Amino acid sequence: MLVISMFYGLIVLMYYLDTKKHKLPHIHVKYVEFEAVYQIPEGNIVEGSLPSNKAKLVSAWIEIHLDELMANWNWSRQETKFL
Repeated sequence: MLVISMFYGLIVLMYYLDTKKHKLPHIHVKYVEFEAVYQIPEGNIVEGSLPSNKAKLVSAWIEIHLDELMANWNWSRQETKFL
């Protein structure tokens, strides 16, 4: 697990070994007792939920950081081949 970012109480994580649960590129976002899984690059919630104002922040953040997120995901797929 790698913490990608923290802002406005949101914690954005990428679980590199989580390919069995969600095979699509994705990130996990935690906020207080809420957790959601966002598909990247689309930015759709595929599991869980966040308050609407926080969900909007995450969607905008994904759009801004899309290139870095996809690079991290692709790198992680290469790294897990050796584990």
